[in-house]
Amino acid sequence: MMNNLVERMLRAARLDAQLYEEVEADTQATGQSMLVVVLSSIAAGIGMKAYNGVLPVLLTAVFALIAWYVWALMTYWIGTRLLPEPQTQSDVGELLRTTGFSSAPGIVRILGAVPGLATPVFLVAFIWMLIAMVVAVRQALDYRGTGRAVGVCAIGWAIQVGLLLLFSFFISID
Repeated sequence: MMNNLVERMLRAARLDAQLYEEVEADTQATGQSMLVVVLSSIAAGIGMKAYNGVLPVLLTAVFALIAWYVWALMTYWIGTRLLPEPQTQSDVGELLRTTGFSSAPGIVRILGAVPGLATPVFLVAFIWMLIAMVVAVRQALDYRGTGRAVGVCAIGWAIQVGLLLLFSFFISID
């Protein structure tokens, strides 16, 4: 099982479209997808070095799981209701599995712990994960081209950023 997970993560990071088709169809891969999200967020917590102790890293992992689930739901809705193609057929589980594996490139964020590397590593990881997300969405929603998948990801990302800003606004109110 662990060899299978590592192999899948490497294929996801290499942007292997066939891997995304494979996990889309594998209903048993949802747990693996969740683990990829957790590992990626733990790597980010370690790479940021801002965290002192285990609790903030674990909270980051929990937040990442929630954000992943919300983005998958938004992607499902946007991709199947707002911007579907005639052949688009999907369900939330397919989006959870494919988008979870699109977090695999985020494992490199652990290298941010090396002095002077945090900013470039996090920038590369962000771009790499975004490209992987586009591939994952294209495969899960059976799009013929990449442009529509980019649109779905951009709209979902903008909504998620808006929700985060709104949430942080309400938290900062005294």
